[in-house]
Amino acid sequence: MNKILLVDDDHASVQATAALLEEEGYACISASGAEAALELAENQDITVVLSDVNMPGRDGFWLLEKFRETHPNAAFILMSAFNDTEAVVDSIRRGASDYLLKPAKVTSMIRAIERALAKRRIDLARQRYQWKLEHTVRERTHDLEAALRRIADAYEDTLLALVNALDAREHETAHHSQRVVRYTTEVAEAMGIKPPELDEIGRGALLHDIGKIGVSDAVLLKPDRLTASEWSEMREHPRIGYEMIRDIPFLAVPASIVLAHQERWDGPGYPRQLERQAIPIGARIFAVADALDAMTSDRPYRLGTSFPNAVAEICRCSGTQFDPEVVGALASVGEAPWLQIRDSMRPSDPLPLRLAPEAPVFSKLPPTVPVPLPEDLFTRMARAQLGLEKSPVPP
Repeated sequence: MNKILLVDDDHASVQATAALLEEEGYACISASGAEAALELAENQDITVVLSDVNMPGRDGFWLLEKFRETHPNAAFILMSAFNDTEAVVDSIRRGASDYLLKPAKVTSMIRAIERALAKRRIDLARQRYQWKLEHTVRERTHDLEAALRRIADAYEDTLLALVNALDAREHETAHHSQRVVRYTTEVAEAMGIKPPELDEIGRGALLHDIGKIGVSDAVLLKPDRLTASEWSEMREHPRIGYEMIRDIPFLAVPASIVLAHQERWDGPGYPRQLERQAIPIGARIFAVADALDAMTSDRPYRLGTSFPNAVAEICRCSGTQFDPEVVGALASVGEAPWLQIRDSMRPSDPLPLRLAPEAPVFSKLPPTVPVPLPEDLFTRMARAQLGLEKSPVPP
């Protein structure tokens, strides 16, 4: 049964109105003022409030505002002995269902209550529909997010499998690609880079050598110094990798890192001879991380050096081969994170060391090449393993 709260300081008027409404099948309770009505309704399921506007103390507009807060589903009808158009407009603006002039005819009062109840039913139905719709949207959003996570995981797994296959083809050190990704993101985080840019840089580090798929085995696996033509082919792998993934939307940023990962801070890198900030930040960070991994990893022809020694050598190349800001971030990390990353990916069996004559030679280009590349720290390390010069990094 619908319960109506009558609020009026005129006790006789309240009694008469209650009698009429009860004959129509409504249950009525009454209060002589706004504050008393609010207290009475605290533990009641009120359907409709029929309130006078002008009462001692708080008026009907105050009660209307309070009911909107405490009983938002209750319909509210205001009554007044004054025909005030501004008051009528204000009451509707504040959320009243109707405004009646006193003394109100019984038929007008019943119609106003019926209209208020009909509007209340519509509002409640709309609320239920909105709640159901929001619940459905939340469920669908959760399902969509889960599906997107599965797709992202599938993308990552596919990329990782492809890179692992490339590492195996090149006889690369176990877990090389994963370590470089971890080193790269560690340095990027030290520079204050956060997701999603951090994730993009990580994918670029993972895919940095994907273009070597387009390099022939005769060049990629050659255990001797490369000829000028062979070196030209090798130097195309950043561009090949870029062309492979540039049109994949979620790999647009990684593609720029793949293209620039062999550039140098001072300009003589390849394939575009970019320098300084013209090199994407992800490529500048990767270059430092890749150098760290190269120097601290065991290879068939040498043992890796310690992290402090590797960091010291990278610092020595700051401003020439590497971005000084990135080098500073690397130096700020400390040794513990690097050891933790390396140890978490340590291969189960140590790599067998080979004698130097069997080792691949990464030396600078022969004199027949018109513009030889500068000897970076990797060139000098390889030459040192062959006994051609003193090692740039202490053992």
